[in-house]
Amino acid sequence: MRIRIVDAFADRPFTGNPAGVLLLDAFPGDDWLQDVAMELNHAETAFAHPLPAGGEADWALRWFTPVAEVAMCGHATLATAHVLHSTRAHEGPVRFATRSGVLAATPAEDGSITLDFPTAPLTRVEIAEGVGEALGARPLAAFDTGPNVGDLLVELADEKTVHALAPDLRSLGAHSARGVIATARAEDPERGYDFVSRCFFPNVGIDEDPVTGSAHTALAPYWSERLGRPELTGLQASRRSGLVRTSLRGERTLLSGRAVTVIEGDLLAPEPAR
Repeated sequence: MRIRIVDAFADRPFTGNPAGVLLLDAFPGDDWLQDVAMELNHAETAFAHPLPAGGEADWALRWFTPVAEVAMCGHATLATAHVLHSTRAHEGPVRFATRSGVLAATPAEDGSITLDFPTAPLTRVEIAEGVGEALGARPLAAFDTGPNVGDLLVELADEKTVHALAPDLRSLGAHSARGVIATARAEDPERGYDFVSRCFFPNVGIDEDPVTGSAHTALAPYWSERLGRPELTGLQASRRSGLVRTSLRGERTLLSGRAVTVIEGDLLAPEPAR
């Protein structure tokens, strides 16, 4: 079967966040899916198969890190939609049936793709003892991001502090289900972004995620309230880096970006017999 590596939230190769994408006829056993994701060793590998016409969704979609299945992933959804449209496996907007409900992806004439995701519910929480020490910076505030995202969102003093983080990942993993989103307001919005973030997910085998779509379903409502605008652009300041355009629509958040297929080849390990 064909397997592809796609850089998502990127307009050129070797930037953004790489994801594996496999289009299947049906989902085989979970062990095989996990083994493929472990072999690729990217933040996420997406597996999708077509659904019968006339239903609420067009394709079923699941995401696996090298060590676990996750409830929601933005960049691998963007990568999957890019593969469907670039290979003409699906034309126009596509609806995915996922563990987080039906998620839509709509291509634009300029080559970008817009994802329609649920907005993460933010609940302010006390800053637990040890979070600042594990992160390497003192949080100003902390928020739970709900079951779909599963992260602790923390605001830091400024953009320079976010860029300089060198966290103790083993200690950091004790403070949330998946990991920690660290964010701050942009130092200079004239550079083309309104806020900056970095994401650390040691509990699912990802030390630092390059560009995280799901995190922006929490970052969008957080910064839209503070900046007074529903449409923003976030810079995820990993080494690969990437921009995510966000549009807050109440209970839904739109995430827009581009994707580039970097590798395409044949997966020779057979699916298990059904």
